[in-house]
Amino acid sequence: MAKSEVRIDKWLWAVRIFKTRTIATDACKKGRVMLGDTTAKPARMIKVGDVVKVRKPPVTYSFRVLALTENRLGAKLVPEYMENITPRSELDLLEVVKISGFIDRRKGLGRPTKREGRELSRFTEQAYDALDDGWDFDFDDDFLDDDTE
Repeated sequence: MAKSEVRIDKWLWAVRIFKTRTIATDACKKGRVMLGDTTAKPARMIKVGDVVKVRKPPVTYSFRVLALTENRLGAKLVPEYMENITPRSELDLLEVVKISGFIDRRKGLGRPTKREGRELSRFTEQAYDALDDGWDFDFDDDFLDDDTE
């Protein structure tokens, strides 16, 4: 006998929108999951035909429920249970954010990129070269002998 309703957190986990059921439950509690235009609590029941919106910043994904399940599905079976109806504008926004993540990385965050590493090496070499300015730190033996007299 097929179920007519399933908890939203179980369904989100089962169709692989979230990696664990705990994460799906937490997303519902934090107001990141909406059923229609209202936020959904984890125990909210969904049925076939409902539209579920999941906010994973910066994108709000939209899914139409095609079938119900409480058991985790293999990735190949997911399209039988849900349809991704996320607007193209949201997906384009995701691409822009992915690209700009590399370009607009705030200075000082994380490891330096290769380019920043090369620039840093050039800078330090120039700084040491500027300090050198012809100073010869190799003392001659004659210099040492003159002091001892």
